[in-house]
Amino acid sequence: MRTFISALALTIVLTLLTGVVYPLAMYGLAELTFPKQARGSLIVEGDKVVGSNLIGQNFSQARYFHSRPSAAGDKGYDAAGSGGSNLGPTNKVLIDGVRMRLKNVIESNPGLSPRDVPIDIVTTSGSGLDPEISEAAADIQIARVAHARGLREDLVRGLVRQNTRSRWAGIFGEPGVNVLQLNFALDHVTGAASPAPD
Repeated sequence: MRTFISALALTIVLTLLTGVVYPLAMYGLAELTFPKQARGSLIVEGDKVVGSNLIGQNFSQARYFHSRPSAAGDKGYDAAGSGGSNLGPTNKVLIDGVRMRLKNVIESNPGLSPRDVPIDIVTTSGSGLDPEISEAAADIQIARVAHARGLREDLVRGLVRQNTRSRWAGIFGEPGVNVLQLNFALDHVTGAASPAPD
């Protein structure tokens, strides 16, 4: 009986330490040091949350930059269904999906050849929630977005550069363009309502 009581007491203490004290301490530390990130890096317009810097959204209108495709959930970009398709490089479903997306990108951005299309704009990310595209994927969309909005291409290109994240410490990773932030900036320039995913 004494062993049972000791084991039960240890279980209760460890449960409180690892299940209550530690998570609350980490939350408090995060709130003190990185409050925006601790709250989900939300983008707020007025009193309305329009998205998060950390989670991609689907944009398909010509006036918006399009995000990287998503395999998370039935309609994509579902944070509760985060994950890639797990299809191998020789899988027919994957190959057909990439071909279909490539065709759509070329049709919606006239003047492109298949060689001009960066791989990230036709393939899904591992999480299915990637909020960023490469600079090359943003660059091929500039003409379409500028035309749809009646803006000069150099102005739209400037917004792309302003919303491009550089390499961490100048050497690690690749630059990325946050699509929601970029579309948000575009709507501020043209005085439109906040971007709403499709």
